[in-house]
Amino acid sequence: MSAAEPAYGLEVLAFGPHPDDVELFCGGLLAQMARLGHRTGIVDLTRGEKSSRGTPETRAAETEAASRVLGLTVRENLGLPDGWVDPWAGFEAPEAERARTAPVTRIVEVLRRLRPELVLVPWQQERHPDHEATSELVTRALFFASVRKFETAPVHPPFTPRQVLYYPMRHLAEPSFVADVTAVHGQKMAAVRCYASQVEARAEGPPTLVGSPLSLTSLEARDRFYGAQIGVAHGEPYVLRETLGLVDPVEHFRRNSFARPLFFPAPR
Repeated sequence: MSAAEPAYGLEVLAFGPHPDDVELFCGGLLAQMARLGHRTGIVDLTRGEKSSRGTPETRAAETEAASRVLGLTVRENLGLPDGWVDPWAGFEAPEAERARTAPVTRIVEVLRRLRPELVLVPWQQERHPDHEATSELVTRALFFASVRKFETAPVHPPFTPRQVLYYPMRHLAEPSFVADVTAVHGQKMAAVRCYASQVEARAEGPPTLVGSPLSLTSLEARDRFYGAQIGVAHGEPYVLRETLGLVDPVEHFRRNSFARPLFFPAPR
């Protein structure tokens, strides 16, 4: 590590609007990173208390089980109000209170405390308002985490992660790359199935998108579709907002050599 390089804590930290969102859409990457010996974590912004099915207590137990399946090092919940995730909440409060309670400062505190190398954030275009709000909120926090005079309580040094990846959820986005999660796809689906109150199709109770009969089948099809783009069985898409640089393209493609794709993206 060079003198200018920050000291990192976790290797990978994912932010999700509700418990189960990360498992559904980037659980494969987290499982793969843990299998490779990296320290991984998830921060859920809400407890999912407005979910049509289950209770916060049930969801908490399911979250604990899913965390064990993924081999997480850290799992935290900020307890923000489900349905009311707001990137601008708390800024009208006095400065001392804002440093403790505003959602953006709470996420800045998490970033500075856990110091992840790689941060996973929901993509900006999504079906659920909380998902879009989470993308904006975490993106703002990532900026302010590096600003020395942006105060949090407790106090930690400013921090900038090595890279930020955005993960698409219900909306399709053109990926910057697709992660091969074939080897851990069964583990990912086992983590998803821990949320039985949410993903199991049931005749009784209100109908939900994630609990519909085709929900898990659609997730499987999605992962197979993206996997086919790099010639593997299962893949997860990720988007970078900036251009990715390589020092040694030869070594990169030697270490990341995939078969020819079975599907090709639409021409731009």
